[in-house]
Amino acid sequence: MQTMKNILTIAGSDSSGGAGIQADLKTFAAHGVFGMSVITAVTAQNTQGVFAVQDITADVIAKQIEAIFDDIPVAAVKIGMVSRMETIQIIAAKLRQYQAVNIVLDPVMVSTSGYHLLNPAAQAILAGELLPLAAVVTPNIPEAEVLTGLTINNLTDMEEAARRIYAMGPGNVLVKGGHLAVDPENSIDVLFDGVNFHYLSAQRIAAKKTHGTGCTLSAAIAANLGKGLNVPAAVTQAKEYVTVAIENALTIGKGARPTHHFYTLYKQAGMI
Repeated sequence: MQTMKNILTIAGSDSSGGAGIQADLKTFAAHGVFGMSVITAVTAQNTQGVFAVQDITADVIAKQIEAIFDDIPVAAVKIGMVSRMETIQIIAAKLRQYQAVNIVLDPVMVSTSGYHLLNPAAQAILAGELLPLAAVVTPNIPEAEVLTGLTINNLTDMEEAARRIYAMGPGNVLVKGGHLAVDPENSIDVLFDGVNFHYLSAQRIAAKKTHGTGCTLSAAIAANLGKGLNVPAAVTQAKEYVTVAIENALTIGKGARPTHHFYTLYKQAGMI
């Protein structure tokens, strides 16, 4: 019997359960891995937006990381919301100390509702400290523009952004194309490993804005890497998973619909 892999998420808490730590742990459970968490911030959040953020101190973040790595083998790490320089620096230091592997960085900067989750002064620290540790980094179009200074209008721009971000040190760059409306029928993501480009296309889903898709995708990639998949397979399967979760997003609240992390499992069990 195969041993269940242990996957760690380092991110902020979403009180409404659709994104952040909560979305990551649901995603891990759906992938058959054991989820663990280091909470970097507590947000007052729902489907309509983020209304307040309370950062966890760097010392407490460090203690959470130590508590996990001193006791439990960690097969992969997903990093989400890290809003302050001190937070980024302590996470990077601890991950280097414990020689963490299969790190997936979701460079969360602005929420779907427009709330700035990453202090602009911390953006350079994130690029310098965390990007070089990442096996995969998963910026969307606005995040890729912030990281590179480019204006991204088409697939060629996405490729150039991927090249520039790769030069900052990560092993692979996945530039997500959901915000790019060049093709009204399909959403194309670009995966770059420093040599080759891979293109992942999915049909655009005509629905209200969805909540937690970036968190869910990066968590799924981390789970897949932790289970032993290579990067292209991990990303491809994660893309397929999140597409189904978006297609079957839940009608909860008055705003963006949370993705359905367990749709496939519930369907197989005859629950839906």
